[in-house]
Amino acid sequence: MNTVVSVFGVEPRRIGGNESFARELSRQLAEHGWHSVLCFLTPPPPDVLSYLKLPNVSIEILEESWRPAPKAAKDLGRILRRYRPAILHLHFIGFIGFLPWVGRLFSARRIFFTDQGSRPADYVARRAPLWKRILVRMINWPLTKVICVSDFNKRCMTTPGVLPEDRFERIYNSVDFSRVEKSKARALDFRERYQIPLNRKIVTQVSWIIPEKGIPDLLEATRLVLKEEHDVQLVLVGDGAYRDEYAKVAVEIGIQDHLTWTGLVQDPFAEGVYDAADIVCQVSRWQEAFGWVIAEAMAYEKPIIGTMVGGIPEIIENEKSGFLVEPINPSQIAENLLRLLREEPLRKQMGEAGCERVKAKFDLRKNVARVLELYGVSGRSPELDDSVGPGHTRD
Repeated sequence: MNTVVSVFGVEPRRIGGNESFARELSRQLAEHGWHSVLCFLTPPPPDVLSYLKLPNVSIEILEESWRPAPKAAKDLGRILRRYRPAILHLHFIGFIGFLPWVGRLFSARRIFFTDQGSRPADYVARRAPLWKRILVRMINWPLTKVICVSDFNKRCMTTPGVLPEDRFERIYNSVDFSRVEKSKARALDFRERYQIPLNRKIVTQVSWIIPEKGIPDLLEATRLVLKEEHDVQLVLVGDGAYRDEYAKVAVEIGIQDHLTWTGLVQDPFAEGVYDAADIVCQVSRWQEAFGWVIAEAMAYEKPIIGTMVGGIPEIIENEKSGFLVEPINPSQIAENLLRLLREEPLRKQMGEAGCERVKAKFDLRKNVARVLELYGVSGRSPELDDSVGPGHTRD
């Protein structure tokens, strides 16, 4: 049986965008009689494992794959010897490392790399010096294609000139619409679970609790909103190293009674995160590669407030599906929150426009099908042409 080995340099702690992609990829591969091997840093918890474990799926643990570690290269070699895959696909690992060469050494005829990397707030893409372009081309010679999850990411990858431009392809991250089903019952259960009064509108951000996600800006914006609208609850879904520090900030600025911390939610869809939300924010400071949470919330017809950084403006149409604001600008966030909180027809209009946009551009089944086209997997034959080399796909 032909096999794809997918290496994810992440811990599969929840049913999120990576896990949805992995499952849909496996499902579509099964339709063509292919085996899917999913490699993660750690074993998936039971609920996530049950979600991923289709009949054609094997799960492997590949520690330290996110960095150029000899152990990761050795362990990947062991996995590749076992499965002899036709295709190796690398996600959430460094762009410069040993793993593409390990794949070439152990039978993989096509090797793909997906760039999911967000960039620092002050990042500016520049052409790399000649010596670096030559070195990186040598290191990444085995790569067939680099998949970029936004036009922003593609610019970041092509501007340095380290690989020929035809080696890059933009395929957006996407939402699994088979799991999107609005539920008033789940919304009520969510409120009850976290003791959120029924009269309060919920403003939600789903993210790591770190400065790069703009948490301090959202806390200050909430303080400004509460001066004018009291029936509001900010719900921060996620966890991170700065949670205790930001909880103290919330007390200092007097918003603690209007703030809910959920911690890590294993499945935001099933647990009612988006059902309960009235408005969803993603006010990042760093330049996001894409903004999975934004697309998920838009699929649930929620209006969005996001920052004009990275790939976020490719998802949100300003003043159509939400509002785009400058990063680190609590007053702009608060101004647009107040407008949405006060205008229910506007929330509905933006939510519906956002959902249509996600269906058109960020549908998981359609975009994973494009990945399979790059793989060269078709319904006619599960065989790959051995003559196809790096940087080319079969017609």
